[in-house]
Amino acid sequence: MDCVEVCPVDCFYEGETMLVIHPDECIDCGVCEPECPPEAIIPDTEGEADRWVEVNRDFAEKWPNITRKGEPPADADEYRGMPGKFEKFFSDKPGKG
Repeated sequence: MDCVEVCPVDCFYEGETMLVIHPDECIDCGVCEPECPPEAIIPDTEGEADRWVEVNRDFAEKWPNITRKGEPPADADEYRGMPGKFEKFFSDKPGKG
């Protein structure tokens, strides 16, 4: 969750199983991208980004804002690079904030 710490505009929101970036608050500075070990942050200009922009916008409106690095799940490395994990494990429940 190092990406949260470097964000100059605090545009991260926490769900039960993932973080999202509010696309209307993000200033596209890119400082969070190299801080994301699972490489889950992609520029909104990439081909598959359209889908993710809408997911991020929708849940950023529902979930609590997070401005400090939290503790990643103990099993986070097991899910890194796993195909289809959004479809398998996504929860629309908010995180703790």
